[in-house]
Amino acid sequence: MNWKHKLRSLAPLGAAFVWLAAMPTAGAATLSAQEIINTKCVACHTKTGEQVNRLQQRKTPEGWLMTITRMRTLHHADLTAEEVRTVVKHLADTQGLAPSETQGARYAMERRLNTIEQHKSELFGQMCARCHSGARVELQRRPMAEWEHLVHFHVGQFPTIEYQALGRDRDWVNIAFKEMVPYLTKNYPYESKAWTDWKARAPVNPVGRWTVAGRWPGKGEYAGVMAVAAGASADRYTVSLDGTWADGSELKGSGPALVYTGYEWRADLDVDGVKMRQVLALDGDRASGRMFEREQEESGGDLVAARHDAGAQVLALQPALIRAGETATLRIVGTGLDGEVKLPQGLQLVETVSRDPQQVVLKVAAAKSAPRGLKNLTVGAAPAVKLAVFDRIDYVKVTPDYAIGRVGGSGGSTPVVQGRFEAVAYSAGPDRKPGTKDDWVIGVVPAKWSVEPFDDTAKNDRDVEFAGLMNVDTGVFIPGGAGPNPKRRMSTNNAGNLNAVATVTEGKKTLTGKAHFIVTVQRWNNPPLP
Repeated sequence: MNWKHKLRSLAPLGAAFVWLAAMPTAGAATLSAQEIINTKCVACHTKTGEQVNRLQQRKTPEGWLMTITRMRTLHHADLTAEEVRTVVKHLADTQGLAPSETQGARYAMERRLNTIEQHKSELFGQMCARCHSGARVELQRRPMAEWEHLVHFHVGQFPTIEYQALGRDRDWVNIAFKEMVPYLTKNYPYESKAWTDWKARAPVNPVGRWTVAGRWPGKGEYAGVMAVAAGASADRYTVSLDGTWADGSELKGSGPALVYTGYEWRADLDVDGVKMRQVLALDGDRASGRMFEREQEESGGDLVAARHDAGAQVLALQPALIRAGETATLRIVGTGLDGEVKLPQGLQLVETVSRDPQQVVLKVAAAKSAPRGLKNLTVGAAPAVKLAVFDRIDYVKVTPDYAIGRVGGSGGSTPVVQGRFEAVAYSAGPDRKPGTKDDWVIGVVPAKWSVEPFDDTAKNDRDVEFAGLMNVDTGVFIPGGAGPNPKRRMSTNNAGNLNAVATVTEGKKTLTGKAHFIVTVQRWNNPPLP
């Protein structure tokens, strides 16, 4: 195979994520998943009884998609796109992960690409998470023999693995077999009580009306109603979304959804003309996860949801802060919000702007003498939610505190990867000394945004000038175009080493917070699990 053909064969890896689409395409698979496995997978895999060898693994839908995509691109498995979807659905349902087994690693499925991983084992980070995320490993389960096969695969597929950083300084293969395989077998076993118990449970039926709420960096908070109806076949649904952003503008969308493994919700929606994706975990009458743009995954935010008949609960308080001595409009989002609203001490209801069981919008005045801190607000029988009552902001931090953006566009197939930042205000507490145990979070506040060189090298290379543009009001950074830039020293590209700077005016003071932000080159291989 020549190099051009090989590059074309690998192209589906970058687009593989769309193969988890919720609805079948024209020419849908006519064979069942088991028939596809028996006729097409066993062309290479042997079979012992009813068990296909090398399928003794459990993975998320994204994990199985990556495996089968690799079979197509590298081993020329003759599967159509719809057959891939059929097999992924079958394997995720029958050899998936229990909800508890995905905890702590869901950020990879939800495309939270600026997550900084913290591993319990330093060796795990060095051996497994130096080339890809640790979550990719944590979101699969294998018996010992399959973990051993995975080591063999790495050495065979990536023969330089022993000579790269954290490989050439140690006896990599022996450590992998003698230390990592036992560690992985113990911590990520193929057989588990969690999976056995989960398989015995009835799948979550999402049909109904759901209250949804979330926060989207660069856009703000939103809330609304998501209606879910049964689709044409099992585990397929149609979705409509009707809500508003915090500024009152509409949020409307619709599209199909598919549930894997009895709880893994994947929806493809057209929201206000933009293709969106939802990756959620269903938990009875609750759901949580993330909604994001399919072509700009960093543009998105948290999403929580509850079925309308789930009882009295508050999903979100928007905003969840009020300054003493001022009046603000608060939106309480949840279900069963029928009872009396009890405000914290020192707060007075000025007006009930609107009210129904899913949203209560109030105009509230906070006295200058209102007690400061995180105070309880309740609606009827719903558990209390915290409202930050503050008199001043003592310092500001930027989140995420470390982020990566990427150049792109310029006629190429890879778009830029934006940086999206928010300013979080803090109170230093009664002692007014920042950095002590009395500090508490006030919440996200408006800021003016800019970038500055991270160090002298970035200053001398004029990174601020070339790396891209920061929106002064939203905190959204758009990196520069890809490719060499003749205006730069040595015609290098538009990479940059920056600080994202938030400036908040607090009385006569100016508070600033900073986050390290690297603008680097494109990532050509962008699999469903990073």
